[in-house]
Amino acid sequence: MYPQNLTKVSEFILEGIFDNLPLQSLCITISLCLYLTAILSNSFVIIATLVYPPLHTPMYFFISNLAILDLLSISSVLPKMLENLVLGKNTISFEGCIAQLYTFTFSGSTELILLTVMSYDRYLAICWPLHYITMMSKGTCISLMAGVWGIGTVNSFINTLFVAQLDFCGPNLVQNFLCEIPEVLVLSCSSTYLSEVTVYMADIILGMGNFTLVILSYCFIITTILKIQGSEGKWKTFSTCSSHLAIVGLFYSTIIYAYIQPTSTPLKKKNKTVSIMYTLVTPTLNPLIYSLRNKVIKGAFWKIVPFHKTN
Repeated sequence: MYPQNLTKVSEFILEGIFDNLPLQSLCITISLCLYLTAILSNSFVIIATLVYPPLHTPMYFFISNLAILDLLSISSVLPKMLENLVLGKNTISFEGCIAQLYTFTFSGSTELILLTVMSYDRYLAICWPLHYITMMSKGTCISLMAGVWGIGTVNSFINTLFVAQLDFCGPNLVQNFLCEIPEVLVLSCSSTYLSEVTVYMADIILGMGNFTLVILSYCFIITTILKIQGSEGKWKTFSTCSSHLAIVGLFYSTIIYAYIQPTSTPLKKKNKTVSIMYTLVTPTLNPLIYSLRNKVIKGAFWKIVPFHKTN
């Protein structure tokens, strides 16, 4: 047993992305630009889906929810990181760390499930086009999203609750620039067995389970596309799910990256690299991936932006 008079940790120290001051200045500039880009682009997707009638479809309903999750993800980390960089400190309170951990875990696990639902939507649209409207009705979409957000909430609440009940007596150095469960668990001076079990179960059920369902959906989608006569028809059908496939690849590549790196690569370097992808790159690129090659979203942009001139 640990002595009862050990001092409890009231704050954690976060390792910065860079230790070099000039690089920190560059990091502030790049992070701020990416954050503003993510805020503006994701906010536009949400607003456009609400006010532009051509976007009132199941696919764009799911895309708007993805944009909300990206906003939650990046906003749970970037403001605090920028604050520490500007003020030249690396601290976060215990309560702030738990709140960040909850929000980041929630957005990540919920997005994992949402990408599976989006692949199911593309499966129905391509493999069952005549039944798509009835099978993916408004009520079905709302029920699916309620389930997605509900599972993400429960998963994050359970994992965060177990971490919050642990004892932290020091050291308090988190080997990352944000609070994530693995980095926080190693700092506990009490048993982390229950937390490790719940995290492992979440990895298996949510991680492997959703990845398997996404792969299965695209196996059916590709099989259906190959049966289409003519290369133009095949490409037109595939283009309806290419953006989603790109986002799935970006999202899962960061997860796989953490496990396929050589063991000689320092764990700290792995964690920071993957965390940068989650916190900066993915939330910024997701709305751009859906917008750059999407004529409907481009049309919404020219209809909504205040400086658009009508002919």
